[in-house]
Amino acid sequence: MVGQSEKKGKVIVVSGPSGVGKSTICKEVVNRLSDVQLSVSVTTRTKSESETDGKDYWFITREDFQKRIRQDLLLEYAEVFGNMYGTPRDKIDEAIKAGKSVILEIDVQGGKQAKDIYRDAVMIFILPPSQKELKQRMDGRGRENVEIAEERLNGASEEIAVAWQYYHHMVINDDLETAIKEVVEIIKNNTGEE
Repeated sequence: MVGQSEKKGKVIVVSGPSGVGKSTICKEVVNRLSDVQLSVSVTTRTKSESETDGKDYWFITREDFQKRIRQDLLLEYAEVFGNMYGTPRDKIDEAIKAGKSVILEIDVQGGKQAKDIYRDAVMIFILPPSQKELKQRMDGRGRENVEIAEERLNGASEEIAVAWQYYHHMVINDDLETAIKEVVEIIKNNTGEE
């Protein structure tokens, strides 16, 4: 029997278009699985009123972000719609060595970079039930101006096409509870999590 200190965690990449419900699914998965935690990314985008620094993201300046790139402190990073996003590598490695699996809620570009480093990463893509439903969800968030929302919606089709090439598991978020259960089962089957 493998003890907790001997168990090695895994990287779990969860991606999908903006507004598809990734954050909600990931947070609920972490609540249901004891040895799974959510990675907190750094970003240069402005914090919304509903977000907490250090919990939702680490909100940093573009200068600080560039410094982290130069020091090779990020597992992956990308510029998305004018803002930089990245995953602190040291935190991921610490969790894996401690036997925890870590969910990276990142875009497809970042997912491909993470898979290059962590070959056994579990790749999960969350799909909307339809383009119309995705637009309604994005409009309901009220986080972006019209131009950015349109740009994100247009980018969703391209992102989905790329995901079919790189992601092992595709989950349609038509019913939230069903989608959460599917993601939980995928993680259990790929990590040995109980």
